[in-house]
Amino acid sequence: MADQHIDPAGNTQAFRAFASAREQEATAKPKKSPLLPIIAVAVVIVIIGVAAFLLLQ
Repeated sequence: MADQHIDPAGNTQAFRAFASAREQEATAKPKKSPLLPIIAVAVVIVIIGVAAFLLLQ
């Protein structure tokens, strides 16, 4: 026969473990590097420069 008594502390402990794991996961993720936008801007500047050079010849 199953025990009808539910321990509320068990649910609280499980939730706290879950919340703690989520916080650790969020802080463990590396921040996005701004390298891609910098490269994109540099490529656009080079393309504009080449286009201006070719138009002025």
